[in-house]
Amino acid sequence: GYIQACRGLMISAVCLGFFGAIFGLVGMKCTKVGGSDQTKAKIACLAGLIFILSGLCSMTSCSLYANRITSEFFDPSFVAQKYELGAALFIGWAGASLCIIGGSIFCFSIAENSNSPRRGYAYNGATSVMSSRTKVHNSIPEKTPPKHFDKNAYV
Repeated sequence: GYIQACRGLMISAVCLGFFGAIFGLVGMKCTKVGGSDQTKAKIACLAGLIFILSGLCSMTSCSLYANRITSEFFDPSFVAQKYELGAALFIGWAGASLCIIGGSIFCFSIAENSNSPRRGYAYNGATSVMSSRTKVHNSIPEKTPPKHFDKNAYV
């Protein structure tokens, strides 16, 4: 019975992760689908909640299976084949943790959108560097243009 429960939790975690990824793609600012920025922020928060729920389902499934394995392993009256914790459980716990962390990042991304408006920066233009040799010291205007960009201006 516990294997069927673990299997059901893992299938629901995969399905929730798929829908969370779809909502996450729609909720990103770089996509054209989804409407305004406020709507996209709400969709991204929904994707975060779905990812957190997916991670919790996966974590519950891995922990339930590991609890059963360890209780059977340390039970001296259990005479059937005993199993040990394998790499799949550790990968499952790591993946569930990453889902929970990623979902919380998605949820907290809505706070960044509503509190701080984007500031624009004005471009002041490039400033040129003139060496003392390129400045004109006499008051008679010359016919040739001044040499602002000779080899000394870049040093």
